[in-house]
Amino acid sequence: MIKKELRSSLLKKRQSMAEMEWKEKSDRLCYYLQNFSLFQKAKTVLAYISFRQEPDLSLLFTNIGEQTKFSQKTWGFPRCEKKSLFWHIWQPENPLQKGAYGLLEPEVNAPLLQSSKVDLILVPAVACNLNGYRLGYGGGFYDRMLSQQEWASKPTIGIVFEFAYLQDLPIDSWDKPLDFVCTENGIK
Repeated sequence: MIKKELRSSLLKKRQSMAEMEWKEKSDRLCYYLQNFSLFQKAKTVLAYISFRQEPDLSLLFTNIGEQTKFSQKTWGFPRCEKKSLFWHIWQPENPLQKGAYGLLEPEVNAPLLQSSKVDLILVPAVACNLNGYRLGYGGGFYDRMLSQQEWASKPTIGIVFEFAYLQDLPIDSWDKPLDFVCTENGIK
């Protein structure tokens, strides 16, 4: 199956999930991330705001309650501009705005986050395979970023639901494998 067909099929399946199932699986996925040593040690984490029923990571950075150790992290969220991602420091009280692709993004004037400060990148995906390769949305934003020297050595975790954790995916020469994959069934 080619990337375009596979992407379409998996996006339809993800968007057909009932809201309660989506929320429960997202919360379980967050539980595994919270208990993963790499995440616990990271002081600065790049993440994303869920779009079109991507796994929702907001439990990690909002309404933390008893989980105060996670509120001490610095969070970075992307803003898409042309063919690049710009990472901004974000806190729950900071406003977000709709960007060029309909994604919620930090405002343009939000403080930028330097790559040297980043300890971990949580990477959104349509699917990931057993070797850590991901199927993205087709824009190449993360592949371009992760191929740059300043980002290439940063630990990465692909974020998908278990049904999108596949044995195999079509891979192109520019695709960059991720270090780990997290689903609602654990870190792989």
